[in-house]
Amino acid sequence: QVQLVESGGGAVQTGGSLTLSCTASNILRYMSWFRQPPGKEREGVAIIYDGTGATYYADPVKGRFTISRDKAKKTVTLQMNRLRPEDTAMYYCAAGPNFSWKSSWYSNWGQGTQVTVSS
Repeated sequence: QVQLVESGGGAVQTGGSLTLSCTASNILRYMSWFRQPPGKEREGVAIIYDGTGATYYADPVKGRFTISRDKAKKTVTLQMNRLRPEDTAMYYCAAGPNFSWKSSWYSNWGQGTQVTVSS
């Protein structure tokens, strides 16, 4: 079991930026960020493959969010720029051995950090 702890959430205005960090007890093959808006299902935001550093993004965040990882510090970062009200959600870090945009494929989750974007 991998322990994941997120930090960095907060409240910003439209167009602002936030940086989320996930500190892991171990970096697994695929490290991901998901989000769950109020009253909606959890959705994948960004994935990074630890082997090559390849990154993948959901369409709504392409060009605005950047996922990265620091192997030595065992951290995964989500840089979020040009934030929009629709980005408001609880953001979760997840880790797993397989590539997937489905939350059910991940068994390792953090507790989440809230991001609120006001217009």
